[in-house]
Amino acid sequence: MSYVPYGGSVPGPGADVVSSIREANQDFCTAFNTGNYDQCAALFTQDGCFMPPNQEAAQGKKAIERTLQKFADLGYQDLRLETVRIDSSGDMAVEIGRYTVAIRQPNGTTVVDRGKYLNAWRRMGAWLKAADCWSSDLPAIVSEASINRQFSNGPNPGILPTDVARTA
Repeated sequence: MSYVPYGGSVPGPGADVVSSIREANQDFCTAFNTGNYDQCAALFTQDGCFMPPNQEAAQGKKAIERTLQKFADLGYQDLRLETVRIDSSGDMAVEIGRYTVAIRQPNGTTVVDRGKYLNAWRRMGAWLKAADCWSSDLPAIVSEASINRQFSNGPNPGILPTDVARTA
């Protein structure tokens, strides 16, 4: 295994892996930011898995393309990826990185999310993502309206009415 720190000045045996994966990440960002979700999905293996937070995983290129389109429809834009570390062995590599993405809100404002990601890569001629998983560094913001939609108990789910016995 070779450990290649982000921004390392001495290319090691895994330097071609690092440059290939960084280039693929740039292609992914460019494709996402220009609305070419099929090109994003093309950077995954046939059975690749995209695992966004708080959602079901999308497996396969068509499912990944549809999921990325849904994120765009929710206002996700200006995605940026930064590789922090890559460990590789043979035709497999694991990448740890950071991301930022702007999210356009329904009221016209934009919020910026930032977090970390973990990608598993497989060399199949070119380096392709076998799995992509990410999560935010920011606390989740949950509105009362979204909580009410998720639970059928009405307002204040999880709070017992005063007339319910509170014994175990």
